[in-house]
Amino acid sequence: MKMRERGYRTGMFRMTDPGVPVISIGNLTLGGTGKTPITQHFARLLRDSGLRPAVISRGYGGATREPVNVVSDGSEVLLDARTVGDEPRLLAETLPGVMVLTGVVRRLPAQRAVEMGADVLLLDDGFQHMALHRDLDLVLFNADNLAGNSRVFPGGELREPVSALNRCHCFVLTGTEAGNRERADRFAELLQTRFPGRPVFFTGYRPAAVVELAADGRVSESTRVELAREKCFAFCGIARPEAFARTLEKIPLEPVEFLGLPDHHGYRKTEVERLLARAERGGATALVTTEKDLVKLGGFDLPLPLYGIRMAVEPDPELDRRVLAAAGQQ
Repeated sequence: MKMRERGYRTGMFRMTDPGVPVISIGNLTLGGTGKTPITQHFARLLRDSGLRPAVISRGYGGATREPVNVVSDGSEVLLDARTVGDEPRLLAETLPGVMVLTGVVRRLPAQRAVEMGADVLLLDDGFQHMALHRDLDLVLFNADNLAGNSRVFPGGELREPVSALNRCHCFVLTGTEAGNRERADRFAELLQTRFPGRPVFFTGYRPAAVVELAADGRVSESTRVELAREKCFAFCGIARPEAFARTLEKIPLEPVEFLGLPDHHGYRKTEVERLLARAERGGATALVTTEKDLVKLGGFDLPLPLYGIRMAVEPDPELDRRVLAAAGQQ
């Protein structure tokens, strides 16, 4: 990993500059740092500032092997979650006016996005993708888990050695709240001591809305349900299911049962039937999951209503200003 990093730093390996500002949103740990809500927030921030942002993603979990996949052209959602993965589809659903493209070799969807008129790119999960030049490199840490035991997988949860953080520009501690703020502050001090000159920002999350799937598979806010009055069977397939459990407590909602599944879980008919059987045995009157899981369940005929929880970022205004400056908006 260190040799690969040195290869890009010295020019031995080619780094592509797409010709527009690139903002990378990534992490050092394996999953669960809240990149998707942060990406949504910055995409809306850039769009509302008069820019034409595009999100570039690998498309983890999607079935397609095409080098470039236009999930959304900014006006229409074109590909489903089974084809391109849950996160790109969710981003396309929730970011009208923003292009979303995927591809394993990310310079290819990046180049296509620029050809389609994008004037700034958000590189989703981009810290390790050094083949694409970036103007701002953000590294996210979850405020509960931080860096774990600071060892590289499989000995720990890190994708690269801690020394890799020397190439980032800013740190963002996500999911900060009263219960973890003191520990997050100590970690921020450690980062600033070890990597001077790189600011640390704090962001929180809050439940923003209850959403549901329309008949055409699109996600929309629900105005006809109060979840606290329902007997809900809760489930999710994300890196840190316990984070979703805490979200339900904030609503507040006490489900009849909570089921955590693997990250990027792919739902099949037989499995959905077993999930429904468990819900009905528990006397559930509704199903509740994350918005990311919701977009993967549009093709199933469910006897119980299915709802998702939409999360919103509580941003740091100074971090927003830094992102706009990197995009050329002073």
